[in-house]
Amino acid sequence: MTNKIPLNVLTDIQTDGQLNEEQQALLESIDKESATRTLGSSMGKLLYILAVLVSLYHLYTAAFGPPLTLKHRSLHVAMMLALTFIMYPFSGKSKSKKTIAWYDWGLAALSLTAPIYIWTQFTGVVERAGNPNQMDLIMATLLVILVLEAARRCGGWALPVLSLIFISYGLWGRNLPGMFTHRGYTWEVLSNHFFANTEGIYGTSVSVASSYIFLFILFGSVMQKSGMGKFFNDISLALAGHTKGGPAKVSVIASGLLGSINGSAVANVVTTGAFTIPLMKKTGYSAEFAGAVESSASVGGQLLPPVMGAAAFIMAEMLGVKYSEIIVCATVPALLYYIGILVQVQLRASKNGLVGLPKDRLPEVKEIMKERGHLLIPIVFLLYMLFFSGTTVIYSAFFTIIVTILVSMLRKSTRMSAKDIIDSLAEGAKATVSVAIACACVGMIIGVSSKTGFGLNMANAIIALGGKSLFATLVFSMVTCMILGMGLPSIPAYIITAAIAAPALAQLGIPEIAAHMFSFYFAMFANITPPVALAAFAASGISGGNAVKTGLQSVKLSIAGFIVPYMFVYSPELLLIDTTFAEGLWVAIAACIGVFMIGAAAEGYFLTKINPILRIALFIGALLLINSSLVTDMIGFIILIGVLMVQKVVSQRMAMAGDLLES
Repeated sequence: MTNKIPLNVLTDIQTDGQLNEEQQALLESIDKESATRTLGSSMGKLLYILAVLVSLYHLYTAAFGPPLTLKHRSLHVAMMLALTFIMYPFSGKSKSKKTIAWYDWGLAALSLTAPIYIWTQFTGVVERAGNPNQMDLIMATLLVILVLEAARRCGGWALPVLSLIFISYGLWGRNLPGMFTHRGYTWEVLSNHFFANTEGIYGTSVSVASSYIFLFILFGSVMQKSGMGKFFNDISLALAGHTKGGPAKVSVIASGLLGSINGSAVANVVTTGAFTIPLMKKTGYSAEFAGAVESSASVGGQLLPPVMGAAAFIMAEMLGVKYSEIIVCATVPALLYYIGILVQVQLRASKNGLVGLPKDRLPEVKEIMKERGHLLIPIVFLLYMLFFSGTTVIYSAFFTIIVTILVSMLRKSTRMSAKDIIDSLAEGAKATVSVAIACACVGMIIGVSSKTGFGLNMANAIIALGGKSLFATLVFSMVTCMILGMGLPSIPAYIITAAIAAPALAQLGIPEIAAHMFSFYFAMFANITPPVALAAFAASGISGGNAVKTGLQSVKLSIAGFIVPYMFVYSPELLLIDTTFAEGLWVAIAACIGVFMIGAAAEGYFLTKINPILRIALFIGALLLINSSLVTDMIGFIILIGVLMVQKVVSQRMAMAGDLLES
């Protein structure tokens, strides 16, 4: 559809969600998870076959049920470990980047020893939990070493080092002073805790990775093969490309839609940004602002239902609630986040006199829906399955994958061949590797926390620092979440912050789901907050802008997102928790107005430029709308009306002055 747009406006970069060589190289330079081997034909075919078999195993267990819990999780981790040592070289500078070294074959083979041992000695392993024999200790130690090395290859040093710090704490924490001291544990006890039960490596995070996460990443892979990436880009162009600041709005809409499915902010930036960032620059946006729009919108995709990346599945499991409840609670805050970005994009375009793309040269909604609109059927089907069918999330994901393949057959342009289907199975398994390994590694951190009581101690420390003040505790929790989220993939970042910060908030009477959602938001925002802002750095690599300035501009664009979590803590009605429709609607409307005021204050523009005093007034008015009381809402509305009246008078005077000059 995009061939109707002139070449001097649109680039020739792919818009179908597939990466070319330059995009892949940029992704690998920023995102460690993407720096995989480029294997030759024979080794590449072997990896392909193994990946397909892994996907078939997970589809089979989704349809017919998995083996016993410990057996299933151990086999899942082993398959992910084996794929890691085949896909990822020991070093980025390794000469074996295009071949698989002999020791990597050895590590891949060793990865299978743990499940073989558990499957053959299952009764003994379970009965000896807490009192391991020599072979249990050897197997547990080997598993820990393999998981740490695999995590280093997939995601760099941050997560393995953090895991080693927690392991050290478990071993020698008895020597620490104050509230963080504990009885201390031997390596035999700790390693067996990681290995022989479902509270360590084979804990909740691996449970979710081996079921929901794998299937939904596979679903995303199938959707991409059917052409959903191109559909998102085209429909975004058709809906918003002609409006003021259109290319930036295209970026926001397309990145949000794609980001909800693929779950990786950095990969989303590179995929959609390669198309949208040059488009924004060509129509007048600065390099830094263009990169910031793309990175902010891509990070927000992980907050946007129905899929929300993958961390939402972990949240549902940790809270013991239905995944559909997480979707309902996340909807309004996610929409507020995107409204905040769109408001700033619109105001920036008005301030700088930017226009949209020629409407007659853009794709038409009618034609796009006729050609690819049927690709929305699987998403509607997924929502039906989650909310109304009464089936489990696993069954919902399994049948949605089947429906996606069948629906793609309705049009020739989206029809998936047998090779496309098998390719999506291989790509889905390979895309899951880094997430699954991170989940296994973070299991050691959670295992030590549960064994030593570190999470509860940390929660008490946060409350103590906050002096039992809710606002101060929220600020300390926010800082903790963002520090822990630096350089970590979104899944472990959320799991760690939820284990440490969420209990502190829950102790102050905040609804548990609001506490977890608060932690989730700020763990995600580490991707755009300097000094470690991976999504913003990836966007600056495409835009050619300054990386730090792009990160700072991303923070400014996402300022509504930094305030929204405070909104739903003070007003849980935003999460639609225990509220009537009328109450939820009122709070949502007030929040939307508050988000608009925040955007106007950040940009310093509405009908015309806003002076600093009125910008401060707007920001204060927005903050007053956080607390859903009638008094504060009314004061906020009065401030908004006052600023609008001043803006109206100023704009009229400027218009009269312009008319006089012309005459």
